[in-house]
Amino acid sequence: MIEFFTGHYAYWFTVILLCVGTYGILFKKNLIKKTIGLSILQISVVMFFVSIASKWDATVPVRDTAFPVEDVANYLNPLPHTLMLTAIVVGVATLGVAFTLLVAIYNRYDTLDEQELLEKIQ
Repeated sequence: MIEFFTGHYAYWFTVILLCVGTYGILFKKNLIKKTIGLSILQISVVMFFVSIASKWDATVPVRDTAFPVEDVANYLNPLPHTLMLTAIVVGVATLGVAFTLLVAIYNRYDTLDEQELLEKIQ
């Protein structure tokens, strides 16, 4: 039983990060904390995809004479890693835009508290 938990530590860490990010999005009132929760949630999804795409004793998909090409089990699938690299870049850009909007909201309404902001808007 303990081997099951230690053998899947990447998945448990991903679940913990997913819960922390979801908690930040749903229960925090400050918009910066919500944005940070969203970023943590995105990181957990990227970590999940990278962890399921990794293989022990496999190498990058570059032709090497030590590994026969016919045995594809020796090579990693580059597609999930490439997609997650794209997701990281999009996530950083989205985070930058979100912080820019938060600065604009703060300059206009002098608050980043969600309830106070909703009261000032109405």
